[in-house]
Amino acid sequence: MKLPKLFTKCIFAFMVIFAFSTSCSKKSVTVSKKARTDNRFKVIGYLPNRIDLVAAANQVDFAKITHLYIAFINPDSLGNLTVTQNLKEVAALAHSKNVQIMASIGGGGAPKYYPSFLVGEKKAKLITDLVNLAVENNLDGIDVDLEGDLIDVNYENFVIDLATALRQKNKLITAAIATVYKSQFTDKALAQFDFVNIMSYDRTGPWRPDKPGPHSPYSMAEEDLQYWLETRKIPKEKLTLGVPFYGYGFGGTAPESMSYKNILRQYPDSVNQDQMHLNGGMVYYNGLATIRKKTELAKEKVGGVMIWQLLQDSTGVKSLLGEIDGVVKGK
Repeated sequence: MKLPKLFTKCIFAFMVIFAFSTSCSKKSVTVSKKARTDNRFKVIGYLPNRIDLVAAANQVDFAKITHLYIAFINPDSLGNLTVTQNLKEVAALAHSKNVQIMASIGGGGAPKYYPSFLVGEKKAKLITDLVNLAVENNLDGIDVDLEGDLIDVNYENFVIDLATALRQKNKLITAAIATVYKSQFTDKALAQFDFVNIMSYDRTGPWRPDKPGPHSPYSMAEEDLQYWLETRKIPKEKLTLGVPFYGYGFGGTAPESMSYKNILRQYPDSVNQDQMHLNGGMVYYNGLATIRKKTELAKEKVGGVMIWQLLQDSTGVKSLLGEIDGVVKGK
């Protein structure tokens, strides 16, 4: 009885397909693909790891982000991960808001001894500890933000082994990457990550006093996306564009670094600018207009935006995160 009905359904389906042009089918696929892409657009915000982690997390507007990254959790000189109190509680808070949460390792100020933890028994211990950290605290995965000399000959094997171990527990692995280190990332290493976040900032800074100027101009975002998309051929859905919620000062007695929040506290009218005079020097940052423009670029070209870091934002109509959210939601 079942076989004839099956044949009847197949014949009917064939007649329906034949009756419509192929363009209808293509249109349907295109719409579905677009819907999936829109749903996956990521807004990733880093939150500094600190003693009052719960209090810090309660300052986050979870309705405007999709991923929360706790930065950083690193091994001490003996190889033991630094204790992070209330991490599980913050993970529960994030999940209750439909936000994924990751622990990030490394960072620009990662310990100098880190390379020794990327090989041999120390590597095996670190990977086991990171997987356990994710599992025991109900995290969604681990973010690898190893920079500079830490992207060495052992980086590829480390991320391969870490990715394998995390996926056995159904956990994600992501990375923060910078174009300045582009030659140090192998294609095989990059292929391990579920997605990668481009640190499109810090072109210059206090460490380069002889090179004053914008550290994160719009042109840098364009150049970074072009390289990772067109030269390295990373799929757009696996890339996010990083944006800064801080600025750097040069000259006079301008502070070396200032959060966007503190910039506006002193100069409220600087909200739509990218630089301001201060103490005989100049501070460079991204104001509302540039953050909007960068988010529009990301929405067009890649799969999301990444923010360093959330606590540096202002509030209300001057919030950079609010501006990002407006673009993402078509406001």
